[in-house]
Amino acid sequence: MKVVVVREECIGCGNCVDIAPDVFELDEEGLSKVVNPAGADDDTIREAAESCPVDCIILSDDDGNQIYP
Repeated sequence: MKVVVVREECIGCGNCVDIAPDVFELDEEGLSKVVNPAGADDDTIREAAESCPVDCIILSDDDGNQIYP
């Protein structure tokens, strides 16, 4: 699974970090970034993406098809 954070849309709420701290972290600007896309199972990463109030976490399958949002 490919995981991308659209930084221009991120509000830095930290929900993704709370759910998948080995995948996401907040940078020096307080915005989310992906640090290890393999740091959690797909279900946990999906839960983290779904927790984002502004849907700025984009998930794609291995063929490049967007699966969330």
